[in-house]
Formats: sequence, C-alpha cells, structure tokens
Amino acid sequence: MRIGLERLVEDPSGWLGGARVGLVANPSSINRDLAHAVDLLHAHPDVDLRMLFGPEHGVRGTAQAMVRVGDSVDAVTGLPELSLYGPTFDSLSPSAQQLSGVDVLVFDIQDVGARYYTYAATMALCMRVAARCGVKVVVLDRPNPIGGNQIEGGGLRDGLENFCALYPVPQRHGMTVGELARLYNQAFAIGCELDVVECEGWRRSDYFEDTGLPWVMPSPNMPTVDTAIVYPGMCLLEGTNLSEGRGTTRPFELFGAPFIDGRRLVDELADSGLEGVGFRACSIEPTFEKFAGQRCGAAQIHVLDRRTFHSYGTGLAILVAVKKLWPNDFSWRTAMYEYRDDVPAIDLLTGIPEVRLAIDDGADLESVFAIACGGTDVFDASQDAALIY
Repeated sequence: MRIGLERLVEDPSGWLGGARVGLVANPSSINRDLAHAVDLLHAHPDVDLRMLFGPEHGVRGTAQAMVRVGDSVDAVTGLPELSLYGPTFDSLSPSAQQLSGVDVLVFDIQDVGARYYTYAATMALCMRVAARCGVKVVVLDRPNPIGGNQIEGGGLRDGLENFCALYPVPQRHGMTVGELARLYNQAFAIGCELDVVECEGWRRSDYFEDTGLPWVMPSPNMPTVDTAIVYPGMCLLEGTNLSEGRGTTRPFELFGAPFIDGRRLVDELADSGLEGVGFRACSIEPTFEKFAGQRCGAAQIHVLDRRTFHSYGTGLAILVAVKKLWPNDFSWRTAMYEYRDDVPAIDLLTGIPEVRLAIDDGADLESVFAIACGGTDVFDASQDAALIY
C-alpha cells in the first residue's frame, strides 16, 4: 500500500502546482523508508515549502502532554516553525496573518482513531481558518491504525466542545484522518477547499501491522499500536484521580492509584462481562505525572482478541468498578483540562454529563454504557458520504 505522503512526493503538481506551501507535521509524518515529510518536501524541486506548523508535542515531538509549544526555527531545514499549541484556545489555530504566507496548507500526521487525540482537532481548526482566508487544505491520508470497522462511544452535548472533542463523533470513530476531514468539511459545514491524497491499498479491516508501515510514536505516550487499541476507553482515566499509566513503560495499558487493591479490582472487572480482554493485578510507580514516585496498586489490560474487544466499554467498566469499590477515594478531575476548567474533565471526554452522574449514583455498567453511547445522530447520518475506502 502507499500512503498519501508517498503519492504526493511522487507527483506533487496535481495537488500543489506552484503554490506556496505550509506543512502541519510531527514525528509520525514519515514514509515507509523513515524519511520525514519536512525533509522530503523541503528537498523536492517542485515544492515551495515556506513554513511549518507544530501541533501538540511539536513538529519534532519533544514536548509532553499539555505542555505548551513555542515558535522556533526547524534545526534541520531552517524553516520557521509556528506553534499550534500555545497558552490559549486561540493559539491552537493558525492566524490569518500566518496563512497569508501560503496558498496551500498540507496536513500529514498519523492519527490513532480516537476522538480525544488532538491532531484531528488541529486539522479541523486549520480548515476553519483556511476557509476564511481562501487557503486550500491538502490532507495526506494515512491508515486508521485500529481499523475502520469498529465504532464505539457516543456524541457530544452542545456547550461541551473542546480540544479533545470539537464535533460529535464517537470516541472510536473508525475513520482515517482524510475521511474525518471530509466529514468535518461537509457535515459540520467548515466549507474549505479540500483535497485528500488517498492511501492506496488500505482496507477497513486492516490494523496497523497489516499495512507493512513502520510505527513511529505520534505522541510521547503512544509508544505502540497496542496503546492505540486501548486508548479510546482508557483516555477516560485522564478525567479522574486514577493514573492512566503515564510515567510507566505501558501508558494506558497500566492503570492504578495508591488506594487501589489490584486483586480486588481485577476480580470485580472479571464479573463485568467484557469480551476480548483480561486483566492482571500488579503494582506501578510512575516516574512523572499522577502519583510520581508513589507505589500504586494497579492492573494491566491484556487485549486477547482485538475484534471483540470494546475499548470504550472497558474504560467505562473500570470507572464503574473503582467508584463501587473505593467510593470515598475515587474522584473526578476538576483542574484545567485542555483549556477548560468550567466543567469536569470527564464530561469533556464523554461528551455526556449523565455518564458521570450515573456512575456517581452507583448505576451498573449496562446502564452507564447505554447513556454513554447515545447522541451520534449526525455522525450516523453523515459518515457514509465521507468514507473513502
């Protein structure tokens, strides 16, 4: 198969012509030979690359989660590197003045198939500004690493839009980033001039290992495809006082807290009726983030069958179980989360406040799951028209 970057570099004239080009990229913007999009486009005789835009973590990917990124100069090419992850929500979008220096804005980043992952939101915000400025957007498509057939989760209540959820698409959306761009442009009326350089040879049933492409961490805490598989559910733990495993060698697969007894938690989860997954009791001591340097009772997720595993349901099951077993120790995050502190972070992640309320009221998993998976009417009605593969 060939990704969009490889097709563009082979013959850029059809998409770029003689345009002045800006590029949104990060460490995952590579071809199968590990050559980076910045270097490929900068060296290409038919591409006039003028500037780079760095999303969360930066173009070269050195910053940790929710650490602001500043403007700089790319050390390899000398091109200006403009931050799309600064101190305010407005800093997440390029300015009209910045886009006045380009005719085409190219986006090439490996997504992981989850609504919360901020790169697709960066793409959408770029598309909004491009629509106002008359700048064309070209998305270089890449496979959805966790497949295109499984869809999990719910929508997004009006007023809860945030950097982890700009639009009401499910937490596991089953789309490539190019398909998401088409969905945003059509169903949510961004209306920019958009081209998607499609992948060749990708099938919706494929997981990343089926593509033959090398995996490069698209963010510091997304080390493996296994991480991406569990992420649509386990990112929910960011909205709690549970460690989601940042600061360990298996983020989002390991999770815990000092007040947790791993064996009790595993026994409780064994009764949840979850398919395709097992849990192992263990201990962790994160080196940074929540509970840094503290010993935590914990568990590790072991996905036994990817095609029956429901990541979002698993994340909900963990929240229900911990709240039931340690009601006085478990709590929701109230600190600033992705530029908002007016609502609990968990509401921004689920998009449906009743999920939190049901868990607090001691509802069973089946009831919580039913609430959490509603509100996808617009997505359900619009997805097919945006699909490419």
